[in-house]
Amino acid sequence: MSYTLPILDLARLDAGVSERDAFLAELRTVARETGFFYLVGHGIPASQIAGVQALARHFFALPAEAKRAVAMVNSPHFRGYTEAGQEITRGRADWREQFDIGAERAARPREPGLPAWTRLQGPNQWPAALPGLRVGLLAWQEAVTDVGIRLLQAFALALGQEADAFAPIYAGAPNQHIKIIRYPGREATGDNQGVGAHKDSGFLTLLVQDGVGGLEVEDADGRWIAVAPVEGAFVVNVGELLELASNGYLRATIHRVVTPDAGRDRLSIAFFLGARHDATVPLLALPAALAEQARGAASDPENPLFREVGRNYLKGRLRSHPDVAAAHYADLLIAEARAA
Repeated sequence: MSYTLPILDLARLDAGVSERDAFLAELRTVARETGFFYLVGHGIPASQIAGVQALARHFFALPAEAKRAVAMVNSPHFRGYTEAGQEITRGRADWREQFDIGAERAARPREPGLPAWTRLQGPNQWPAALPGLRVGLLAWQEAVTDVGIRLLQAFALALGQEADAFAPIYAGAPNQHIKIIRYPGREATGDNQGVGAHKDSGFLTLLVQDGVGGLEVEDADGRWIAVAPVEGAFVVNVGELLELASNGYLRATIHRVVTPDAGRDRLSIAFFLGARHDATVPLLALPAALAEQARGAASDPENPLFREVGRNYLKGRLRSHPDVAAAHYADLLIAEARAA
């Protein structure tokens, strides 16, 4: 079943008071009812989008040895290359190969008593065989962060807050996470799970798709709705931080990716904007009319949400990358096993 997501034009924010207010009202409605939308008017040129897609293709075309040289298992910061079938969602393998980076920051010293999430900060790994990848992805990170923060400010306004309401928990060191992803065709996979059903943990996700479909969103009736690619547009979805901050007025939406048909592959570039690892998500004082409609944050006993950002993010990383967890967080796994 095909489904046309709403298309929102970010340029309307600067098109006068009436256009801005109309945009904010539409943003609030779409984010609450669907949780996913297309974003145009974002200001990133088509040439830059095409350039980062080409870089991703070049990376995935590298010999296996060159990609394995920057395997994520080498990094306690969960940066680097993951082969298809090595990431786990809800206990099952995701059939996608990917390369993850974050902000280029120095690793924090390992000192007794520090929270385990402090190990998440650190440098990226970069393939020696493709030096242009570093330049291109860091430029992309900067450009899409600017769009994400502008959109986050719009969300704050739409919720009746000051534009910089979220700045205290992201300013200085936002969690910037890029994942370039290739989904191989069905003939090369274990099953049709490109990535299993999940919610995103940050504020917002901004996704660039190629022309091959596969992204599906779960609607209110539990049906899976295919999201067609739209050239030049980001697919944007609400993450769990906005769900927590709005007391469930906004709800992070479950989504998945289905493996492409045999003989085809799918390329996507995902950017996840989150808060600082040391932050605690506030509970916003919503206007009365909105507060009455807040549903409370969703609660899954098998995947509880924590307001402590670093704790919440590390929990997800450990579950999805058990090889990295075993290599660099064995002390946590041992402590968890003893407590069970």
